[in-house]
Amino acid sequence: MEKLNLIKEKLLQYFDGFSKTSADTIAWISVICIMASTIPGFFAVMAHATDRMPPLDITLMVWGGLLLYFLRSAILKDILMLVTIGLGFAVQAILLGLIFFV
Repeated sequence: MEKLNLIKEKLLQYFDGFSKTSADTIAWISVICIMASTIPGFFAVMAHATDRMPPLDITLMVWGGLLLYFLRSAILKDILMLVTIGLGFAVQAILLGLIFFV
């Protein structure tokens, strides 16, 4: 049991060294990864490599999560996240428009 407590204390000390900037960077990278998750499927449809769109439920969940991140950023007045998420919405909307109207 003491060994587990020692490991726990070392982990807590390690993560105490991270600053808010590190946490914000990780959050920013996670938003980019979430936004990028549907783009390969959109490109595959645009390149006629497949005729199947990404599943609607996954796309809606990703967009819902991004919308919640966007609202959080607006409340916290986090300009970097607002711009990043807004740009992500714009790119995905453009890709969808290209798929359906071109």
